[in-house]
Amino acid sequence: MKITKTEVFVLGDPETAGPVDGSRIHGLAFIRIHTDAGITGVSEIFCVPPGVARAVLDGPESLFGRQLLGEDPVTPERLWTRLYNSMLHGNRRGWVIICLGAVDVALWDIYGKSVNRPVFELLGGAERSRHQTVDASDGQQVIPYCTIVSDGWDRDSVLREQVDRVVRLRELGYRAFKVEPMNQTRETIVELTRRTREAIGPEPMLSVDVGYLWNDVGAAVATLRELEEFDVFFFETPFPVDRMDAYSSLTAQTPMRIAAGEHAVTRWEFLDFMERGGLQVMQPYMTTCGGLTEARRIVELAQARGAIVCPGNWSTHVLGAATVHLAAWSPITPFIESAPSQVYGSPLRKALQGIGLPVVDGAIALPTAAGIGIDLPLDLIEEFLVPAEKGWRYHEEQ
Repeated sequence: MKITKTEVFVLGDPETAGPVDGSRIHGLAFIRIHTDAGITGVSEIFCVPPGVARAVLDGPESLFGRQLLGEDPVTPERLWTRLYNSMLHGNRRGWVIICLGAVDVALWDIYGKSVNRPVFELLGGAERSRHQTVDASDGQQVIPYCTIVSDGWDRDSVLREQVDRVVRLRELGYRAFKVEPMNQTRETIVELTRRTREAIGPEPMLSVDVGYLWNDVGAAVATLRELEEFDVFFFETPFPVDRMDAYSSLTAQTPMRIAAGEHAVTRWEFLDFMERGGLQVMQPYMTTCGGLTEARRIVELAQARGAIVCPGNWSTHVLGAATVHLAAWSPITPFIESAPSQVYGSPLRKALQGIGLPVVDGAIALPTAAGIGIDLPLDLIEEFLVPAEKGWRYHEEQ
């Protein structure tokens, strides 16, 4: 089997004159890899400008496309190493690694389809056990936690809209939640956490993300001390991710798990989080970190250091499907991130959730379909296709 073509296409929500919320997708690039056996693999490319994705991946003149043509896609690790080593004298971080990660996910999709097995079985099978996952969770299912944002970022909107969305999702059976009091005072952060815990009760998982809010450790320590009574599972990105000394100081002063990694690339950045920063929750995106091949290495590094891996995904259920396969294999992944379309307005998110792996009673069963287990119907692509002449934008506003 040989790779015959790489193509990039861009999907986005239709333009609208009405109000939109933070879930809107302006332009999200996807890659599809074709083979001479008629098997294709697909992946989204989260948070890479579509123009960059085209230059790196689209066709025989692109940076990676020209290196992939004629190659055997099995196994993905070999091509991961070839593409990564091709950049040893260039850019081994940033957008090019995310593009490499998308190639890797698409290759695993092809590999699984070629042998008629779900990808997690090729990663090593369901290694999760009652002795390794948090709170003896069921190793035969994957638990998504719902990321909750508000349409407005004033105090009243944050407190009202985020709690309302949590309650709606809890009524639908979801079991885990993360609220995001971005750009808020300590008082608002604590109040949102208190209200959310009261609304959902003691059992569901609750985490908090403040999106790189602080520079001083004292503010973080004081806030986390007030949050301890609400059983917060992890606290995400209190500082910009380059401030390893600040993370190290904070993790030495709080019993709460500190999390980061949504925009981190390669195992080396995650190793820095754990070794220098003392972080206990790693949050790789399946494409951003460098693909499933690199995500598996991150899990192995975290397991050896007593950390856990709760992969991030403030994107669609295409990336979510790849995330489920890592979690199905990983012995240290009690939760994965998800943005359920039931509380957000994006039509594209809703359409992709409709063809994604279903959530039943707050859980996703281990996949049984070959490959990643998600294909994009032609009519869906045609409905949401963003033509190149409209210009290239990020997946979301920056």
